[in-house]
Amino acid sequence: MGEIDLLWVVIASSLLFLMQAGFLCLETGMTRSKNNINVAIKNFCDFCVAVVVFWVLGFGLMYGLSYQGWIGLDLFALNFAKAPPSLAVFFLFQVMLCVTSVTILSGIVAERMKFGAYLFVTLVVAGVLYPIAGHWAWASLGGSGGTGWLAQLGFVDFAGSTVVHSVGGWAGLALVLIVGPRLGRFDDGSSNHNITPSNMPTATLGALLLFIGWLGFNGGSTLVLDETVPSILVNTVVAGCVGAISAGGLRYAVNQHLDVDQFINGALGGLVAVTANCFAVSTGSAALIGLVGGMVVVFLSQILEILKIDDAVGAIPVHLGAGIWGTLATGLYGDLEILGTGLSRLEHNGVQGLGVLVYGICTFGVAFLVYSAGNEVLRFRVSDDDEIAGLNISELVIQQESELQSSLVLSGRKLQ
Repeated sequence: MGEIDLLWVVIASSLLFLMQAGFLCLETGMTRSKNNINVAIKNFCDFCVAVVVFWVLGFGLMYGLSYQGWIGLDLFALNFAKAPPSLAVFFLFQVMLCVTSVTILSGIVAERMKFGAYLFVTLVVAGVLYPIAGHWAWASLGGSGGTGWLAQLGFVDFAGSTVVHSVGGWAGLALVLIVGPRLGRFDDGSSNHNITPSNMPTATLGALLLFIGWLGFNGGSTLVLDETVPSILVNTVVAGCVGAISAGGLRYAVNQHLDVDQFINGALGGLVAVTANCFAVSTGSAALIGLVGGMVVVFLSQILEILKIDDAVGAIPVHLGAGIWGTLATGLYGDLEILGTGLSRLEHNGVQGLGVLVYGICTFGVAFLVYSAGNEVLRFRVSDDDEIAGLNISELVIQQESELQSSLVLSGRKLQ
């Protein structure tokens, strides 16, 4: 990397970091006020824990010397003060991608999961699930030797529609099946009760921050500042905007009223879908990919409701559903010359489909087994009383003390 390339990747990493603020605003805004501080601190702490775990273990598993394309064997707990600047900058960018995958789970199971149990989930995803899955497609990016076995077959996922988003979505789906829906979400199993978000303007601000961060997400994945970056950025913006119009418009056509969260999640779905292919498709194709991505979000949201799966912020349709679509769209619309795999269109579609299948089976299967075992020990879910009171009160000491002080002040006024 030249100096300008290093600067670009640092800027892109900073934009990716901004996505954490976006997730925090989005999730606190789309959940109830009695849980908003708990949701916020989980977002903050999963970042801190994931960075440390990825440094100690995950980076090596993902980018270390490859063992037959399955797992990395070195680069654990590196001292970056003695490493080349390019490696330090590469780690900075990659750890932000890891944290993004982890944070997806926070929104899915918001308002009902214990803080300690959530940190256990963070350890599993950041330390094992995400890095091993990433090695299969991206091992060669680290330059330490070897190529992931899926990449050897010709699987392409430029910035992570599958590696980042679908992996987080599959892990989140496994987790929510174990934790179960929020109290009152599905009344006696026969009807759905939507839980009113506490602050949609804050959620909308979060979506805009995520949109900005995605410029670093996709643009920085080149790892150099070259002539492809401008078109990647344009494709990213176009797909996100078309996704918002697609999902919001489709929901309006069905219900005859504007659904703010569908505009938000439609935009994110378009962004997720174009993440795998933004470097190898035309702007028109990017728009089409975003259009379908927004529709996928709407349809999958309805399917989850039918199945009584309670995703608090709609992250599964966005990250899993649109991630699968974007990965398949890479084979359908990607320029074969730019993709550079040497495969025919039909062969490339087959490999992309294989990647979706493998990641789905492995990530969901392993996550479900590990989380089930962890749930036996940690009991992931809070008690009914704690959930009704709100996790701000039941889990956060600072909130309890604050309320106690308020009560004392009020009592003192009454005495006066």
